[in-house]
Amino acid sequence: MDIVFAALLGFALGLILLFWQRGRWQSRVTELEIRLEQERDSADEKAALLRNAERELADAFKALSADALKSNNQAFLDLARQNLASFQEQARGDLAARQQAVATLVKPLAETLDKLNTQQREMEQLRSGAYAGLTEQVKGLLAAQHDLKSETHRLVTALRRPEVRGRWGEVQLRRVVEMAGMLDHCDFFEQEATTDGRRPDMVVRLPGGKSVVLDSKAPVAAYLEAVEAEHEDTRQRALARYAQHVRTHVQQLAAKAYWEQFAPAPEFVVLFLPGEAFFGAALREDPDLIEYASEKKVILATPTTLLALLKAVYYGWRQEALADNARQVSQLGAQLYERLSKLGEHWNSVGKNLGQAVKAYNDATGSLESRVLVTARKFEELQVAAEGKSLPITQPVELAARILQAPESTAEK
Repeated sequence: MDIVFAALLGFALGLILLFWQRGRWQSRVTELEIRLEQERDSADEKAALLRNAERELADAFKALSADALKSNNQAFLDLARQNLASFQEQARGDLAARQQAVATLVKPLAETLDKLNTQQREMEQLRSGAYAGLTEQVKGLLAAQHDLKSETHRLVTALRRPEVRGRWGEVQLRRVVEMAGMLDHCDFFEQEATTDGRRPDMVVRLPGGKSVVLDSKAPVAAYLEAVEAEHEDTRQRALARYAQHVRTHVQQLAAKAYWEQFAPAPEFVVLFLPGEAFFGAALREDPDLIEYASEKKVILATPTTLLALLKAVYYGWRQEALADNARQVSQLGAQLYERLSKLGEHWNSVGKNLGQAVKAYNDATGSLESRVLVTARKFEELQVAAEGKSLPITQPVELAARILQAPESTAEK
């Protein structure tokens, strides 16, 4: 609508400027036409003067003596006519020059007026098109408003039923919880009952084993009546009742003291209003409602403020998870270090045993060569050995097991 209004305002200003400019040019043309008419009148006066002078000269010549003038009369008249014709020709040339000058001056003005007229026609066409488009947009807005009114009426009619209204509040609450990311962590419980049968709508689990109780059964019936009211007086009375119902519900909610049933918990309960409009309407009718609810240990929350609260709780859970992971990493690191230390001890023991095995092998090899094989070779001299068989040549093991040089492996345990 702002764009359409701006377009209409610009169009109106353009028309005003166009008509103002056209008026200036028309005034200028009128002035020049007056000047042209004056010049024409002046030329006519001069021509009349010439004709009068001609008549007066003729009369004067007639009054002279016929004898004195008879011989010269025709010549004098010819000369007068020549002079008069020359004067008239000069006057007509002057008049034509002035007319040409005026025409030359007026021609740009006429062309400008033609252009202004053309622009005016184009702007008129544009204005007609803009009005037609605006009419269509207004019709579309009216249709959308009618559809919105119908949908609002159906919603209000459905929300008049307490069970539908309660379910709608729970759905709005669950949507906020999902947007905050608390649903995946499963750290809230809907419709959890207390030991004495009281039933909040949600218990949000906080890190450290604490809980926050939330109630979404806001009394919005009077507000819905105000939405459907056709008269302003009826609407104001319904809004006043709605604000009073909210204050009463705050008092009742405070009397339940949910934080005592879900200890350890902060000493407050959250009252969830399923829309910003509900909260704003209550505050307009009861400006002290926030202070009153705070004194009663009740926090009023809309979807926006509840989302911020749950985001803070979600952040706390994230930090708790990170702390748990850090503790587990620390424990695993301690276990790994202890096991590596034990493995080092076993590794050193294996090395020592390998060294002892090599020493035993070398000792056995020496004994074999110095005691057993010496006697066995005498069988070859006596030719009692198996044909094609000879005694093996034994070699001592020269390689030794590598000893770990790391400080952790050489330190005494």
